[in-house]
This record gives sequence, C-alpha cells and structure tokens, in this order.
Amino acid sequence: MSLLERLEKNAEKIEIPRIEPNRDPYKELRESLQKKVVSELSGTKLGTGTDMEQVAGKIQALIMEHLDAENGGMSRLEKERLAEEIINNAIGYGPITPLLNDPDITEIMVNGPDAVYIERNGVLELTDVKFRSDEHVHHVIEKIVAPIGRRIDESSPMVDARLPDGSRVNIIIPPLSLTGPSITIRKFFRDPLKVTDLIALGTITVEMAEFLEACVKARLNIVVSGGTGSGKTTTLNVLSSFIPKTERIITVEDSAELQLRQDHVITLESRPLNIEGKGAITIRDLVRNCLRMRPDRIVVGEVRSGEALDMLQAMNTGHDGSLTTGHANSPRDMLSRLETMVLMAGMEIPVRAIREQISSAIDLIIQQSRMRDGARKITHITEVQGMEGDIITLQDLFVFKQTGIDEEGKVTGRFEATGIKPMFIDRLEAYGIKLRDDLFIGNYW
Repeated sequence: MSLLERLEKNAEKIEIPRIEPNRDPYKELRESLQKKVVSELSGTKLGTGTDMEQVAGKIQALIMEHLDAENGGMSRLEKERLAEEIINNAIGYGPITPLLNDPDITEIMVNGPDAVYIERNGVLELTDVKFRSDEHVHHVIEKIVAPIGRRIDESSPMVDARLPDGSRVNIIIPPLSLTGPSITIRKFFRDPLKVTDLIALGTITVEMAEFLEACVKARLNIVVSGGTGSGKTTTLNVLSSFIPKTERIITVEDSAELQLRQDHVITLESRPLNIEGKGAITIRDLVRNCLRMRPDRIVVGEVRSGEALDMLQAMNTGHDGSLTTGHANSPRDMLSRLETMVLMAGMEIPVRAIREQISSAIDLIIQQSRMRDGARKITHITEVQGMEGDIITLQDLFVFKQTGIDEEGKVTGRFEATGIKPMFIDRLEAYGIKLRDDLFIGNYW
C-alpha cells in the first residue's frame, strides 16, 4: 500500500470535532439575567434626574444574588465582569461605557463589532473592547438616537446625534459601511474648557486671549476656521464665554453641543427628514427664524452650505457680534469656502458682490489647527480689512511659527505678534476697551 493510500484510509477514521468560532459560554446566562433586570426595572422611570449609581447598585446586587445562588463554578472576578457588562447594556452604552467615563479619552471610534479605537492625548490607540455582534452594536446605536428623535435604518443609514452630555456622535451602517456599523463619538469635557485651560494647554497665549476677549466684547463678527478635530467648537465655546450676561444669545446647530454658561441662551437644533421624507428643518431655516427672536448675539455652530448667505446678511444688518465656525485650512481658504457656500444658496449673485458682503460682514478669522503630536493651536488671528479691487485683503495679527519636533515627538514653536495694529482698534476704544501698547509687539513663547 502506498503512502498516499494509507493516508487516505486513516483519514476516513478521523473524526474532526466541530468548532464553534467565538462561542460565548455565558450567552444563555447573560440573556436570562438581562430578562430579570428588565423585569426588575420595568416600573422604574429613568429620567435625567434619576440617580444612575443607585440603579446600577440595585442591578449589581440582583445579579450577584442570582449568580451566588446558582453557584455555576464562576470565579468572583468573572461574576463581577458579567454584572458590569449587563449594567452597561441596561443603563449605559454597552462595552464603550467605560471609555465614555474615562476623562482622558477624547474620541471613540467603533469600526464594527471587533475594532474599537480611541484617541488619548492626540494619539490613536486600538482597545481590547469588543461587541458580541453587529446586532449588539445596533442595540447601542438605538440607545443613542432614540432619545433625541433621530432614526437610522437601511433607508436612512447615516445620522448625526449627540449624547446627553453634549458629545458629538456620527453613525453610519451597512450597506454604506462595508466594515459593519460604525460609531464615531467626539467627547465633550464635562466641565467646559475655559480660556485659562487653553492657555495652559498651549493653544493660545495670554496676550492673544486678552485680544480675543476685547474683540468679542466690542461685538466684532468672528469666524473660527480649521480642520476636523482641530478644536473649533471648543474655541467657539471659550469665545462665547466672553459675551456679557446681560445679552440674549441664540445658538443654531445641527446637533446641540455648545455649552454656554450665560443665563439668557436659546438653543435651536435642526431636524432631519422624517420617515415619510418630509418635515426637515435646516440650519438656514433656523438662522432666518432666529432673526425674528430679538437676538443680541447669533452663534451658529458651523456653516456648511446656503446658510452662509443668511449669516452674512445678519452680520450686515445690525446683528454685530455674531460667531460661527467653518472647515478650512487657512484664513484665505475660509473666504473661498464662504464664497462657495453662498453660491450653494441657489441665488445668482456676482462673485464681487459676494466678496463685498464677506469683507463688510466679517471682522476676524481665527485659524485653528491640530498639530502632528495631537496638540491644538491657534495658528492665525487674521483681520479682514476690506477690498482692494476684486480681492479681499487680510492681515495677520498673531501667528504660530513651528520650529521643529523635539525628541519626544512634540511640536516646538512660538507665538508671534506681527507688530501691526488692527484697523478696528478705534472700535475697541469706542467700547471703552483700551489694549496695552505692547500687545501687538514681540514673541510669546
């Protein structure tokens, strides 16, 4: 008998055991316990004022009592892990709940059930957090979108949402996402950053902060520009904190995330299409409406399209001191994007007329960038001076000049004043704001 024949004969006697990949040994037990928890909580109303720690303690006691009674050979550590998982699924956001509670994590990215990344100190890391299945991820997605009246399904597979603390959420599911349901959460600080925090983080200097505070109090129209994740909204929050408490502020956003501390704040949020494809309320609709609400200040979370025209018109018709953000790589690019967004409003306006609107409406552009090491810095504070021919003239007042990378991979550089005073200095003085003479001279390390 040949070697091949012997192998074929022996192979007939071999029984290959069936292996179940990713088998969950506690699946039935977990489902049983979850039903008991749901039954126990059925009469409990979990509102914003509910003491969630007390509810979590009640659930844990119930689970541990059941597990101790069964005595199924589980160690104490395994019981505690199972209890924590059930608690997170019941009153939290599943496996990512501990990540949401970690103050050092600034962003969470769920790329399907088996890959969860985080951003910590500006650096991306792969975690050991995993979901059980795509259905488990969908369960968490429903817990995010349901309370704010949003929906997500195959007919509407993308959604922007927010968590109760204001954290920004973007969700996209199959068939658009080929890697499974994807969740991106940009966390907000529970206590909003103050200008002193930005100074401590190296985002801005004391002198620049002093200048920006004067600009906000003097009711200049300001645009914060930058790339995704550069910290535009955080800077907008800080600028908004300089608005006097005696003024009426109306904010307009896609997902309400600004954290203003003044008393007189009206928050408006856009609304997507309903299941019938009707009922959408856009940012542009809200900007138009807020003009009828007697605002002292209009703060638009971000301009993306045709609402730029309404925003510019508001700035040009007596609503000074308006603030907004936009995506751009430089102050000059921000102007180009505003031109494009005005054209998206669907009105045939000559380019020169658009540029005249922009130059007369906007006083200051603040450019913010996310550096290679993850640090956020305000790289330009630029004045919009007016028109020369068909070109809008800009003048940098403060800049950040990068000089290199140190041994730890941190960006090194310095903030500099260009030595040029803004043309609106008289306007500041008219509001009783006197800036020190050396503010626009020198290097600020």
